[in-house]
Amino acid sequence: MNLVADLIMAVGGLVALLAGVGLVKFDTNYARFHAAGKASPVAFLVTAVGASLQLGWDGAVYLLIASVAMVLTLPLGVHLLFRAVHRTTPGHHLAIDELTEAISKEKRERQ
Repeated sequence: MNLVADLIMAVGGLVALLAGVGLVKFDTNYARFHAAGKASPVAFLVTAVGASLQLGWDGAVYLLIASVAMVLTLPLGVHLLFRAVHRTTPGHHLAIDELTEAISKEKRERQ
């Protein structure tokens, strides 16, 4: 069972490594957020499965709680960071920018 758990955790480590490479290699902030927001939770979940095989039921319960918390909070955190970057950097590379139009409309309605 240890060999299977070790292999599963190694796959999770490789996915985390790919996420790190994406953070370094991608050009735009949006692509970096995509790499961090998609690959990191997958890497954690795969690694948690492998670790839970080695730790038994007690450890698996703790990893399950951590996994649920991460799956619930990470998408929201990445979205908020993405929106903050979108608001603070010039968006000349975007062909269609619906968010800026919606923000402008909301500001006009408030006044």
